[in-house]
Amino acid sequence: MTRIASRFAALKAEGKKAFVAYVMAGDPDYDTSMEIVRGLPEAGVDLIELGIPFTDPMADGPTIQLAGQRALEAGQTLEKTLQMAREFRAGDDETPIVLMGYYNPIFNRGVERFLAEAREAGVDGLIVVDLPPEEDEELCLPAQAAGIDFIRLATPTTDDARLPKVMQNTSGFVYYVSITGITGAAAAQSADVAPEVARIKAHTELPVVVGFGIRTAQAAQEIASVADGAVVGSAIVSLIGEGRRPAEVLAFVRELAAGAHRG
Repeated sequence: MTRIASRFAALKAEGKKAFVAYVMAGDPDYDTSMEIVRGLPEAGVDLIELGIPFTDPMADGPTIQLAGQRALEAGQTLEKTLQMAREFRAGDDETPIVLMGYYNPIFNRGVERFLAEAREAGVDGLIVVDLPPEEDEELCLPAQAAGIDFIRLATPTTDDARLPKVMQNTSGFVYYVSITGITGAAAAQSADVAPEVARIKAHTELPVVVGFGIRTAQAAQEIASVADGAVVGSAIVSLIGEGRRPAEVLAFVRELAAGAHRG
């Protein structure tokens, strides 16, 4: 059983929903980012999404784009992102780590080499937003063969004809994007999300977590109440962008996590 499956099973046994936090690796610099990532589990984070900075993040809004720029300017690379996972694993062998980003840096490194390094570093899953199911042989299937979950995004525009294709080789969990458009663009509404989560669950037994548009503990609680968990990214990253100290960032994360766990 993978760390991701184990974590969701444990949460289900406790009657709790998952709280997933996204941070951009290396933002605003390696050491600060590492301090924040190390503090996430104690702040209540059940799964960590670690962003891979990229020069052309087409699905991301200004907050995440700026985070990626800050990280790249500070010298963050895919190699250093894998190193962050490795360092985190040295002190935590239980919290799942999912790398989230775009295919280009992985392709440039070489899929086989990347997967071997990611596995060795303790990475549990991948979310690669620009690889559709039609390209599963590129990375999805090799990742799963290497023991790394490949997590797919479903959106409000993923209709019933498309959904089975999207779910076909998905593993770990399903990430439902609650709003159309880029990250950080609007607020998620539980009344809109609930029927969509139910629709996805008709096609898969995997947990369904919901992200995009969740900025407060109350919103995390409301979304988690109709799904298996909530993801917060832009709201956390914006505090990092404001230059808040890691302790302040983690205090905010703790509030969000408590909200999601009440869901």
